[in-house]
Parts: sequence; C-alpha cells; structure tokens
Amino acid sequence: MSRLFECKRCGHCCHGESTVSIQKDEQGRIAAYLDLELDIFLNKFCVKKGARIEMRATDGHCVFYGGDGLCAIHPVKPAPCRIWPLHRSILDDPMAWEAIKADCPGFPEGSAYEKICELIRSHDAED
Repeated sequence: MSRLFECKRCGHCCHGESTVSIQKDEQGRIAAYLDLELDIFLNKFCVKKGARIEMRATDGHCVFYGGDGLCAIHPVKPAPCRIWPLHRSILDDPMAWEAIKADCPGFPEGSAYEKICELIRSHDAED
C-alpha cells in the first residue's frame, strides 16, 4: 500500500467547516476513548446538522486534528476518516479519483487509476 498511497499528515482531509458524520456506535466508542459520558462528548465535540451528528470544526479543522498532523482519536476515528482518501466513489467515477488525487499529496506522481481501484477493492474484501 505504501507505494500507492502514503499519508503525509498534511491535515488537508481534516480541514473545513464541515467534518464527517459519526454514527451512533462511533459516538459511543469515541466518548469511551475520551473517558466521557456520551452527552458530554456530544455537547463538547459535536454539532447536529439536520439528522446528522458531525465532529465540530475548530480553527478550520476537525476538533480532533492536532497541529502535529496526528488525529487525537486515531484508534477510534470514524469510518469515513479511516478509509479516506481511498473512497469507494473512486470506483465508479474516474473524475472523483482525479479530484481526490489533486487534493491529496499522499499519492505519488503517476498514480494509476486502475491500481487505486484494485487497492480499494482489496480493502473492501478484507472488511
């Protein structure tokens, strides 16, 4: 995998005023990891957007993004964070691949769409 993708810990994927939705089971795991009651975790670190619960953004980054480029909740981070940037949308849309590749420095120059699709499929098979 390191030849096809290597996280550079640039934090760009953690950047923005909107972060990722976190499912109920993920909320519980993160709260437990932080040794917090669920309601305290939700009030302190999350925002509700319609029916979605998202991690709060602070200073343009996910609240759990550290200045060292590391995620403070890495062992229990939500599914969208664990798989990014190897998102399944790439499989059906080469333009999604181009957009993600242009945005993420973790892909080496000349990364081939077909190889990335193989990587995503093999990762899906492991799950």
